[in-house]
Amino acid sequence: MVPSPSIINGDTGRRPTIYFVDDYHPEAVKYAQDRAHTILPGDHEHANWRQNAKYVLVGGTAFSRQDLASCPNLQAIGKRGTGIDKIDAVACKERGIKVLNTPGINARAVAEMVLALTMSVAREVGRAAYTQQRGEEVARGQWSGLMLHKTTVGIVGMGNIGEQVARIFRGAFDAEVIAYDPYVATKAWKGIPHTRADTLDEVLQAADVVTLHVPLLDSTHGLISYRELQLMKRQAILINAARGGIVDERDLEQALREGLIWGAGLDCHEVEPPTKERYAALWELGVVSTPHIAAKTAQTQMDTAIAAVKQVIDFATETGSRI
Repeated sequence: MVPSPSIINGDTGRRPTIYFVDDYHPEAVKYAQDRAHTILPGDHEHANWRQNAKYVLVGGTAFSRQDLASCPNLQAIGKRGTGIDKIDAVACKERGIKVLNTPGINARAVAEMVLALTMSVAREVGRAAYTQQRGEEVARGQWSGLMLHKTTVGIVGMGNIGEQVARIFRGAFDAEVIAYDPYVATKAWKGIPHTRADTLDEVLQAADVVTLHVPLLDSTHGLISYRELQLMKRQAILINAARGGIVDERDLEQALREGLIWGAGLDCHEVEPPTKERYAALWELGVVSTPHIAAKTAQTQMDTAIAAVKQVIDFATETGSRI
């Protein structure tokens, strides 16, 4: 069956044709249907989206260089959420394909998960729950959690999420804030009392809680390994709600066994979803682990999905008006 010219050109009249590669929040789908010709998974036309689509919306679908090569008409990829590590940004740039994500919208939700993980680690919730689940008695006398009041939180990555974390910890715990980000302007975070570190090591040595908010790049893969864990305080807590791979998990296990740090909370893992086979050892050591759900609240899923749809439709409309 030969597709109609309107589908190949990405519009039906003045309404752009948008392909949903992954499932989206119903309100985001409705938003798209009111403004564009919308093709959803399961629709007859969807089977040929790679050959026909100019504009697509994705959630977790990856776009490697090879994937992009199979999409000759592609002009824009809309991605709900912040992370675009599954999309080959270099290949997109070479092709002139616009990548549209939604940074900032889920910042508060992720920051609140950082708070939840930190408190759970500090009060040994993970170890207590794991002990109970194994049917063992949890004697009250064996617990000695940490207080977070007036501690120092070290924030690696000074973007939208890091800023929200700083505000929450200052408000909840009257915490001192030390932050590091070599790519953010020195005048960032006006109105938030904080110390701007010159190096990552400075943060690791000073902080009681170290929380990571950087993308997964070649330069950040294994950013926290055994060397860095050795620099941290013996009562320190490490939180990764950014991307799996930023923390070397084998080194983290060794550090916990040696008592180099107090504990860790992971919403992101090298293997996702985290499996018992891979992570039982860390769980037994009290690591609080959640399956990459920091941004997954009902409100943020709707908001980020609608924002992604709006960006793609705006881009398609603007591009079409120039043709």
